[in-house]
Amino acid sequence: MKMKKFALIGTLISLSVITVFSKTMPTKISSTSAEITHFSAPEVDFPVYSQGAVLLETSTGKVLYGKNENEKLYPASTTKILTAIIAIEHYNLTDKITANKSAITAIPSGYSNAAIQPGESLTVEELLQLFLIHSANEVGYIFAEDISGSIDNFANLMNKKAIEIGCKNTHFTNPSGIHDVEHYSTAYDMALIAQYCMKNTTFRNIVSMTSCTIQPTDKYEKRYFKNTNDLLDSKSKYYYENAIGIKTGFTTQAKNCLIAGSKKDNMELITVALGAEATADGRSGRYVDTINLFNYGFENYKIQKINTANTEIQNLTIENATKDTKNLPLLLKDDMYALIPTNIDLSTLKYDIEINSNISAPITENDVLGKITYTIDGINYSSDLLAEHTVEKFNYYLLAIQIALAIFVLFILFKLIFFKKKKKKKNYYKNYDSIYRFK
Repeated sequence: MKMKKFALIGTLISLSVITVFSKTMPTKISSTSAEITHFSAPEVDFPVYSQGAVLLETSTGKVLYGKNENEKLYPASTTKILTAIIAIEHYNLTDKITANKSAITAIPSGYSNAAIQPGESLTVEELLQLFLIHSANEVGYIFAEDISGSIDNFANLMNKKAIEIGCKNTHFTNPSGIHDVEHYSTAYDMALIAQYCMKNTTFRNIVSMTSCTIQPTDKYEKRYFKNTNDLLDSKSKYYYENAIGIKTGFTTQAKNCLIAGSKKDNMELITVALGAEATADGRSGRYVDTINLFNYGFENYKIQKINTANTEIQNLTIENATKDTKNLPLLLKDDMYALIPTNIDLSTLKYDIEINSNISAPITENDVLGKITYTIDGINYSSDLLAEHTVEKFNYYLLAIQIALAIFVLFILFKLIFFKKKKKKKNYYKNYDSIYRFK
């Protein structure tokens, strides 16, 4: 009876081990509380002459400086950048377009043109150069008629595109910026459009050109034009070494306008200056503002590395893993960069860690198990957290079998020992009886 009880207890223990350890034992969610870092913007110690102005960093879209940035103003020929990107996305550069007379004659007297003739055929690339470098207004109308059939239809397309880009205070009535009281935008909206355009290689290449040459056609002689943007002209007093474009603009009502791009080291900036007038000493307000804002941006901000790929961020213990693999470091997937004021100690930056729920073995090396996020001045910078090594699942069934075998072996040993003792005892009494009878 005792043997049977012992065997039954061993069986129950084995079954309990199987039941308990066969269940998944997930790693709990581990997360810090949300951490946000705020910095005060460095002080602007120079006057801004433009009626509306913006300085924007392109990788984050963060506005580093704004003056009346959401005020509706006339954009003049800076309008052309939106028309240009629509054309770039619509055509191949080698496509040829023939100019209609209506597109030529629609341009009022006094507005810049490239003397394109009715019936003259030019490639899209040539038209874009004339449009963005020389600011030839008839090109916008040529594109508009060819793409949409009419100026009104193309204006609707422009407004739809502006909304897609994120503009909230923009309404265009024509493709070139010809003055119209219902044709307006803001410094911020134009910065968004410029940011979008500068992601396109064709657009970037053209707006950074210092000049363009158009070969003769059957309608007109060879054309040569310098870029209207003095930031690109090494002989100009407004030359800016790091400038990469973008577009000038002027009408009497809009005054002087300029959208400009500049790149230094790994940071790219866009400035917008609308409604600029000359300074008291006769300098161009749009160029003075642009150069001052660029210098302010590059002197006070940098794209800095805030964490390094393969850095151990956190260590997990995987409960259902083997002893050798249960301790699991989580490594940063990528180098992390952020827009940071130059006077900030990077060690003061705060971050948030999120670990996936229900993590359990098996896990493969480089599996994504969480992420780290820095929130700095409203901008989120994130990277995945990866498993450093493979984690093997502990075989609890094997453990249960091993325990059952151990109990069985103990049972056999116990039975053998018990049997020996019983046999000895029996022999002892048998011998004792024999002695007693002998006496």
